[in-house]
Amino acid sequence: MSPVREFFRSTSAIPFFLLHVGALCAFYFPFQASYLIWIFALYYVRMFAVTAGYHRYFSHRSYRMNRFWQFCMAFLAESSGQKGVLWWAAHHRYHHQHSDLETDIHSPRRHGFWRSHVGWIISHDYDEYDPKLIQDYRKFPELVFINNYNWIPPGVLAGLVLAIGGWPLFFWGFLPSTVLLYHGTFTINSLAHIWGSRRFDTGDDSRNNFFLSLVTLGEGWHNNHHHYMHACRQGLYWWEIDITFYVLKVLSWVGIVRDMRSARHEASAG
Repeated sequence: MSPVREFFRSTSAIPFFLLHVGALCAFYFPFQASYLIWIFALYYVRMFAVTAGYHRYFSHRSYRMNRFWQFCMAFLAESSGQKGVLWWAAHHRYHHQHSDLETDIHSPRRHGFWRSHVGWIISHDYDEYDPKLIQDYRKFPELVFINNYNWIPPGVLAGLVLAIGGWPLFFWGFLPSTVLLYHGTFTINSLAHIWGSRRFDTGDDSRNNFFLSLVTLGEGWHNNHHHYMHACRQGLYWWEIDITFYVLKVLSWVGIVRDMRSARHEASAG
């Protein structure tokens, strides 16, 4: 089936498509320079929650937080509109178990660029997740609740933006930043397995890419990550910019984050 037919075959594609159309509707409202600040802030604050929360915390347990901050991180991550926290983490753990094998759910080598970038997440094939893969966090009822009602966090954020700036800010701030956030996140599934360099022989196609690390606050050091998947820092050298790690380090100074796992610890444990 062609990518276009596959896209419109899924009812999950309808809100995804409408968000893109809605972002283009921003041009019906007069532009203000302050809208660029909103787009930048809404993109990168939520990108941090995706990378630090969905990925490094819930998928890989690369550091620890108390239950309150854990919920706050999950709520902020879900404001990205990228489905539930348990759903996200369980599928990502599955990806690491099957990276670039035939059973990998978003391998560009196996399924093509389109499928790895966006086709898999809007497909009904992956609406469910294996609860056995995420038992450690399923024990928290508040996480189960917002995973099941994952429309609440993006809905709350959209409502706040609308209350602050009305429809112009909603169309210029919330919608474009959400669409950009989708594709920024999805580049790690697609481009980071195609474009870049390889430091480690990880048995898959994961690659390091400086440009993607800027777009995703450090996730572009993807080959490093697949070698040291539980390490909190993915940029292993000073020139490998990893803003997510830097922010987490600051949060550790004030006690929000603790027990940050390093590549050195993982290597010694292996």
